[in-house]
Parts: sequence; C-alpha cells; structure tokens
Amino acid sequence: MQKSLYKTELGKYYVGNSEELLVSGLGKKLKNKVQLILTSPPFPLNQKKKYGNLQGEDYKNWFIGLAEVFSNLLTDDGSIVIEMGNSWVPEKPVQSLLHLESLLGFVKNPNAGLVLCQEFICHNPSRLPSPAQWVTIERIRMTDSFTRIWWMSKSENPKADNRKVLRPYSKQMKKLLKSKKYNAGLRPSEHRIGDKSFLKDNGGSIMPNVIEIEQIDENKEHRVPNIFSIANTKSVDTYLNICKERGFRPHPARMPLELASFFIEFLTEKNDLVLDPFAGSNTTGYCAEKMDRRWISIEAKEEYGLQSKIRFEDSSDFNVENYSN
Repeated sequence: MQKSLYKTELGKYYVGNSEELLVSGLGKKLKNKVQLILTSPPFPLNQKKKYGNLQGEDYKNWFIGLAEVFSNLLTDDGSIVIEMGNSWVPEKPVQSLLHLESLLGFVKNPNAGLVLCQEFICHNPSRLPSPAQWVTIERIRMTDSFTRIWWMSKSENPKADNRKVLRPYSKQMKKLLKSKKYNAGLRPSEHRIGDKSFLKDNGGSIMPNVIEIEQIDENKEHRVPNIFSIANTKSVDTYLNICKERGFRPHPARMPLELASFFIEFLTEKNDLVLDPFAGSNTTGYCAEKMDRRWISIEAKEEYGLQSKIRFEDSSDFNVENYSN
C-alpha cells in the first residue's frame, strides 16, 4: 500500500514498501522512464536498526532480487548508483563478504541485464569509529571510514559527462597553462607525454573515483567539484537543527549531499527523472529539486518521510505541499 506524503514542483515522496510499489501501478508508470536510480539501501549490518535491515542470506537474496525491478524502470541509457557500506561477522573482528556478494549478485542477476560501469569509494573521515568493539575498545582494527558506490547500467555507454563535475585545476597546473612549459617525453611508467598534451585548458581536471567528503590531507590544496559547494549550502545544519527543535531523531544513515549531487550532475540532465527507492531523509530528492531534475522518493517509514520535509525549509524557492491521490 502506498501513501503519497508530499509533493514539490518537481517531485513526489511516497511512503510504502518500495519493492511492492515498483512492481505495481507506480512501477508500471515509471517503466523505462527513470534516468537515474540513486540510493543507499539498508546496509547488511549485524544488528537490526530502526531504519530496517535484513541479515545474512535473507539480505543477499532480497538485494539481488531488486536488480530486475530497478532495471525495468531505467531508460535505455539510464544508470543505477548504489552506495553500500561494509559489514562484519557477528561478534568477530572479521569483515564479512556479504556486502560484496550482494553487489556482485545484483549486477550479475541474469534477469536484469546490467553491467558495472565503474566502482567508486566515498571516504568520510568524520564517521564515528566502528566497529566500536574492535576499534575503540580492543584497539585491534582501524576505523571503517568509507563506503563503496557501484555505478551500473543496462548499457555500456549510459548518459554521462565528466566535464560537468570537473575539479578546479591545481596551482601547479594553472602555472603550467600560463607558462605553456613542462617536461615532455618518456616517463618511468613508459608513458610518452607529448609536447602539447597538457596545454589545452579544459576548465578543470577529471575527478578520481575516490570521493572525499572531507579531504584526507588537510595540508593539501582542497579541490572538489563546484557541485559540492552548491550541494552543501546550509541544508545539513537546517535539517539537524530543526530535527532537534521538534524532538525528531534524525535518520541515522543519511547519504551525503555532496555524493548525491555529484552523481545527479554527472549522469543526468535538467528535467530527467531521478528515483530513490530507500529515500530516508530524502537527500536525493532535495538535491534533484535543487538541480532542476524531476524526482520520486519512496520510504517505508513515515516518520522519516515527515522529517524529510525539513530539507526543503531552508529556501523559499521550494514549495512543499501535502499530496494525496
């Protein structure tokens, strides 16, 4: 059963079971129309969390089954981007393979026809030390500070343009472009660098597939795509502060705004449709609205849906209305 919770100019937020909604009426309306499915599903954790998560083989089978559902919704050149955290063997200082097996099973689902376009790593040094037992108590493991992001598609050449998410050039590169001088020739790696290879100003450098929400080395020049600063604004503070004022417990596994904005800008164009089947606090919908993309978000727990409306309270540009069918 679905409940249409609210709408904005470009999007709608539904409360309900996403697997059920996406194979029923809503799914039929969305078939072959979604340009990007961007989501952070419940992670395969050792303990049950309030936001819901299966465990072990139950989780893997559930997750792999989503591949066919999601694939049916995509345009021919659409993409699926899934953020997945690590998992650990219960009561042991041993990392589980469940998250990797789940991702592999998802992309290899024979009924989905997906390919893995690229793997990304999202590093967030602000994450609390975990698993706490092994990291902060027994001191025998390191802080788990990254998540994996798999970018998948039905096509080997989905819509994508890395020129939209360029990093500013380094000071050294700006100096080179100005002087138009550098050492060309053969490198120890056996790559041959031409005498004009680096003289064209492309507006910035190509992002690596390791995304730093906060840079690892504070002494290094901070170079992230402009879209990061556009994403961040004051939404994080607004969301957390208003949750506190109203006595809400914020969703504990929020996708970083920078991460959502990066993939929306990279893989879609204005007016494309973006879907988040496990929306939580609706980071995806918020960023899509801000970037002039249409969006649909689905969340099983109504309390998180009600919280997510806070995201749109930081700007008079957004008009949020209660929505009913």
